[in-house]
Amino acid sequence: MMLKKIEHVGIAVNSLEKSIPVFKNLGMKFLGIEEVPSQKVKVAMFEIGDVHVELLEPTSPDSAIGKFLEKRGEGLHHIAFETEDIEGQMREYKTLGFEFIDQEPREGSHDTWIFFLHPRSTNSVLTEICSHKK
Repeated sequence: MMLKKIEHVGIAVNSLEKSIPVFKNLGMKFLGIEEVPSQKVKVAMFEIGDVHVELLEPTSPDSAIGKFLEKRGEGLHHIAFETEDIEGQMREYKTLGFEFIDQEPREGSHDTWIFFLHPRSTNSVLTEICSHKK
């Protein structure tokens, strides 16, 4: 298995309303907002070259992003790498001994399948693996 590229960088924010203008002013192309009820989050996506920046605002304080913001404040949350074969990538990482947050791929924002590797097995970096639905 091979990862294709950095797909996006996830940034936890308290308010999309306040944060979107900042990233627009940096010169990134705004692609829109999507709510992901299963994750209790609203996502604003930006594009720069062939990489995306994902702003994550919690819709509930008990969401993963809500807890992250409470503990650490706004800032870098995760990095996501793209693969063409999400199941194959997961199988490979299992054989290599990585620790998982998700035990199977699940639906993510912007028409993707995703899973997360636990930071304990990736040098303290929350790592998402994603694959665009075909």
